[in-house]
Amino acid sequence: MRRKLFAAVLALAAIVGTSAGCSSSDPNVLKVGTEGTYAPFSYQGSDGKLTGYDIEVAQAVAGKLGKKVEFTQTPWDSIFAGLTSKRFDLVANQVTVNPDRQQKYALSKPYTTSEGVIVTRADDHSVHGLPDLRGKTCAQSSTSNWSQVAAAAGCKVEAVEGFVQAIQLLKQGRVDATVNDTLAVGEYTKKTGDTAVQVAAKTSDTSKQAFAARKDSGALIGRIDDALNQLRADGTLARISVKYFGSDVSR
Repeated sequence: MRRKLFAAVLALAAIVGTSAGCSSSDPNVLKVGTEGTYAPFSYQGSDGKLTGYDIEVAQAVAGKLGKKVEFTQTPWDSIFAGLTSKRFDLVANQVTVNPDRQQKYALSKPYTTSEGVIVTRADDHSVHGLPDLRGKTCAQSSTSNWSQVAAAAGCKVEAVEGFVQAIQLLKQGRVDATVNDTLAVGEYTKKTGDTAVQVAAKTSDTSKQAFAARKDSGALIGRIDDALNQLRADGTLARISVKYFGSDVSR
């Protein structure tokens, strides 16, 4: 009797284990990783729900693919680890296209074009361009493209979780500057009216941003590119862009 009971338990365990191992994600859901703290691209609206330029573009893309979109909020510096570990299928968070990311990930066609700026305290008149950052300290998300720009200019990078924390350290005098996207800086200035910081200079770097997927997700990126082409042709990208920036930054 004991042998029969033991065999039954083993059989049940095998069935449960097989069922769990064979479970797959819903093919009708596009899982997207995003910060949720990077206005105006991905942030919490007044109603507590995720909103922003990247959020709406991702939703529009999912609509063209006939899928629902499921967002997972993740700090920027761990967002690619989340992608690699398959917590989600796509990153929608102003991923700047550069050679390193092109080698590691499958990137979509760009859906944003912008430029970089250097932000300092309003009473600091020592920065007029990237060369003036040499020997100074910049607050940056350590894995961001702007962190690489700052480091290449000779600025010591103080790692932070995002732009808001970078501005806090800057205003506290703990760092000298931060390099970021002109669209994000403009949104911050517009919403807060903060006169304690200023755009001291442009970086002369024009960047293009795209969706990122795992290298083995070429088919998914191909479908996303098709969706972006349709959204550009029917004016949806331009409409979303004008809503957040007052101009079309999607080209």
